[in-house]
Amino acid sequence: MANSKHAPTMADVAKEAGVALGTVSRVINGLQVGADFRDKVEAAIQRLGYQYNSSGRALRTDRTNIIAVIIPNTINPYFALLVHYLNLELEKRDKQMLLCFTEYDRSREQEFIRMAQQNRVDGIIALTYNPDLTIPEGIPFVTIDRFFSVSVPCIAADNFTGGRIAAQKLASLGCKRVAFMRIGSVLTNEPSKRKDGFVSACVELGLPFDMMVLEDDQPFEHFEQFLHDHQTDGKLAFDGLFIGTDSLAWQIISILKNMNIRVPEDVQVIGFDGIRMFGNMDYIVSTIVQPVPEIAEACVNTVLSKHLSAMPSLICLPVHYAAGGTTKE
Repeated sequence: MANSKHAPTMADVAKEAGVALGTVSRVINGLQVGADFRDKVEAAIQRLGYQYNSSGRALRTDRTNIIAVIIPNTINPYFALLVHYLNLELEKRDKQMLLCFTEYDRSREQEFIRMAQQNRVDGIIALTYNPDLTIPEGIPFVTIDRFFSVSVPCIAADNFTGGRIAAQKLASLGCKRVAFMRIGSVLTNEPSKRKDGFVSACVELGLPFDMMVLEDDQPFEHFEQFLHDHQTDGKLAFDGLFIGTDSLAWQIISILKNMNIRVPEDVQVIGFDGIRMFGNMDYIVSTIVQPVPEIAEACVNTVLSKHLSAMPSLICLPVHYAAGGTTKE
């Protein structure tokens, strides 16, 4: 056992484990070593309470094993789910997450990128909204839902097909007039394609549709006014609604209830994201489900790739429909 008067050293670990000092170094630095040797070293580290200097290791190897994840918040259930699966994927690869919440503050997005650079992270995964965001050179950068350039890989669900599926499902469930409602960024990003896919399918099907799209800074009350303007004698002009996100769909359904309009009896509602009650139970609404585990896996694989420059500029992953009680299955 190491002398209690000083903090245990690598030499103490080597002596405790009965291995060479070089073997301890290889284990600590994540290099290949036999499983038996690794188990002995890790057990000795645990017994001695040895702590190695991660900053010193970063200087020696030019790696910190830390990936910065920049995201608006985890109050939104979709973002929380995304962070959960990103963390799982990073842990599988012995990487750590530096989690940065922007709260939709565009200046903080750039500040977090600078902070990540100063902390010499091995890569950045970001879901951002700053139209003037500067992507740093010399550090792997992967974006979620937003295309920057052919040199910055973007990971996204197939939003266009998701919009088409929503229109097709409402039509197949008997809807005769539908509407699309969304709060969206002024940026042209991948989620904007949900509307495009919906319109495409409605035109193809000959299904009449209306549209209500708010920008981020516009009052939510505009949605209420839109619905009231399309209500006559207590009946809504639409019998189907496709809402840009599940969270917004939940809010719209509350408005409809206050208007004494029943869901799904009077109007059927489909959201987008695949949010579940308590994270792992029933869907909160009928929805187009984003493949969050696969999005997270693609983000981590891409940001850690040794051939980042050869990666596709857009990796688009398939979505599917799931019933959640707000449609007439």
